[in-house]
Amino acid sequence: MKYLQYKTLKWKIIKQLSNLNFSIGLLLTISTISILGTVIEQDKNIDFYQFNYPIKPDISYVINWKNILYFGLNHIYTNWWFILLIALFFCSLITCTFSQQMPSLRNARHWKFIPYNKNKNSNIDYLPIKSFINIIYSLSQHNYYVFQRNNKIYGYKGLIGRLAPIFVHISIIITLTGNMLGLFTGFISQEIIPKGETFHIQNFIKSGKYSYLPYNIIGKIDNFSIEYNPNSSIKQFYSSISLKNNKNENLIQQKIYVNSPLKFHGLTFYQTSWNLEGLKIQIDNKLIQQKLQEIKINKIRTWIYNFNFTNHNSLFFLVNGLNNKILIYNSSGQLLQSIQTNETFNIHGHQITIKEIIPSTGIQIKTDPGIPIVYLGFFILIISIITSYLSYNQIWINIENNKIHLKGTTNRGQLTFEEELTQIQKYYIKVTI
Repeated sequence: MKYLQYKTLKWKIIKQLSNLNFSIGLLLTISTISILGTVIEQDKNIDFYQFNYPIKPDISYVINWKNILYFGLNHIYTNWWFILLIALFFCSLITCTFSQQMPSLRNARHWKFIPYNKNKNSNIDYLPIKSFINIIYSLSQHNYYVFQRNNKIYGYKGLIGRLAPIFVHISIIITLTGNMLGLFTGFISQEIIPKGETFHIQNFIKSGKYSYLPYNIIGKIDNFSIEYNPNSSIKQFYSSISLKNNKNENLIQQKIYVNSPLKFHGLTFYQTSWNLEGLKIQIDNKLIQQKLQEIKINKIRTWIYNFNFTNHNSLFFLVNGLNNKILIYNSSGQLLQSIQTNETFNIHGHQITIKEIIPSTGIQIKTDPGIPIVYLGFFILIISIITSYLSYNQIWINIENNKIHLKGTTNRGQLTFEEELTQIQKYYIKVTI
């Protein structure tokens, strides 16, 4: 008794999961939530949501920072209920594919010598009986698979057109699998590394529950440079990265820039940002290294360092780029010098040389094992779009009242199919003359 109840419940669940309306409802729900995830900024701090989504006594009261945090709308795509919806949709597609689409495809391959209703068919033509073999030959010449039993003929072509729905389901299943794999095993790390420094992958922005950190890879920023336009605006910036293992053996070295990352064993190193960290200053025979502070002057990024030269004198070093001159002001705001790096100037009996401007580069390290799987899913989806334009045609032929009754149906391209039926008839008449 319990086994029968279990079996009945199992088939009810399978029937519900394979229901087309249920699948469409899940897809629309997931799409709506995804749209909401693009409207509400994701993975920001609490202060951001408190400032941008305050509690107000109007319609926006529903979408405020408290509700956003309570329902997890600040990280929708990693929320447990969103993953549950994806899993349900995944199971629904698999169930629908194997319980409906695959049996439908197998059924389409079977020959069907079934009677037809003349009142329900608009593609019925009558041909004189001259040669039953010739009508079979005519169908074969038009690429139909032909089956004969007694005085009945069945032919079909374009079976691949029936694969389009299956390809769509398979592509979505593969794409979802790739997304889930990336969600649980991928990570994103953001590193700010000064020129010449080594780094480990450690500053994680986002990581999956089962992500793996490659501890045996050490990176180094060998060089950093900026390419400027004629108007002094930045055209591109470059970082030369070398990767080594824990035995200090070189693995790979490459110059990266925006939209040209370094890829190595599933890791991708993107160039994201840059900054000026400090100055190396030589005062007489003493070399010091000081940190720069970023400010904005007329919305232009500028870096400043306040050097207390004596108890009563201060020098201000202003830097606005790697290749631009360094401006030196006194405490009264008077411009004293405008120099390049490695250029020496004298002040208060001391020789001062700016040996180097130390830049830093922003590197985003990302790994996502699901990307190739997602690409495969989209590739299959493209195939499904192409195959969906192919017609699935069926033709039945009976001999009745000394006439050949020809009936045809198609799932798309009705006018093209009617023209093909006319060509088949003409070809039959031609070969039987």
